[in-house]
Amino acid sequence: MKNIVLLMTVAGSFVFASNGEALIKEKCATCHTLSIPTMEILPSFKAPPMDAVMFHMKDVIKGEKNLKAFIADYVYNPDVSKSVCESNKVQKFGVMPSQKGKVTQEELAFISDYMIATYPRKKFIQNLKEILKNDEITALRNSPFLINSENLPHMTKLLIQNWDKAKLGLSDVQKSQLIVIRKNTIGGIKKLKKQIKFLEFEIAEAMRDRESVESVEKEVEEVAKLKTEATMIHLKCIANTMAVLKDKQVAFLLPMWE
Repeated sequence: MKNIVLLMTVAGSFVFASNGEALIKEKCATCHTLSIPTMEILPSFKAPPMDAVMFHMKDVIKGEKNLKAFIADYVYNPDVSKSVCESNKVQKFGVMPSQKGKVTQEELAFISDYMIATYPRKKFIQNLKEILKNDEITALRNSPFLINSENLPHMTKLLIQNWDKAKLGLSDVQKSQLIVIRKNTIGGIKKLKKQIKFLEFEIAEAMRDRESVESVEKEVEEVAKLKTEATMIHLKCIANTMAVLKDKQVAFLLPMWE
């Protein structure tokens, strides 16, 4: 009896896997690539890769039951406010069209089971961690700020990522206020960053030419002055943004501050 039950379980798992894999290729792969994404094929994407979709989904939604419920709802009733992906990615790809009449509930059950069991794959997560690590290093290297730390977040980047999410719940008034803050911040930082980059190049050139340290003292002082100014713009951006947001919105964006 135990052997029969075991065989039925294995057979059922095989049917689920084969049906789910076949259906996801038929119904989803036209837009969502099922291969692990690489930098070379990124420009050709019509929609986020399936690995990325499930990475964000599992990051936000906990539990298989909740994941299945979300997929079932979103596939038939997609909306920008429901998206788990970053808002700038939604702006790039658009909101997925409703699949009503294209995918049955039975098919969707097989697809969601397969998605949850298969994605994101370990290789994708490893690649993503490496990309994020490189991005952090690049950001530090190119930063015009004196203070670079997660404790002082880039509010404009966080807002771009979560702009249309229902959980953040920005009102139209808040959005217009935050756009002004972002415009002033970006404008001020861009101007200073250009000056800092030029001075740092001049300092590096002097060192390569074996000039004395004293010969670049004024340039170093000017870089420090400009970075102080940039840091103050950064801090004002954080303060002004926090003044616009409600406590719950701050907690959503910055859970580590709670």
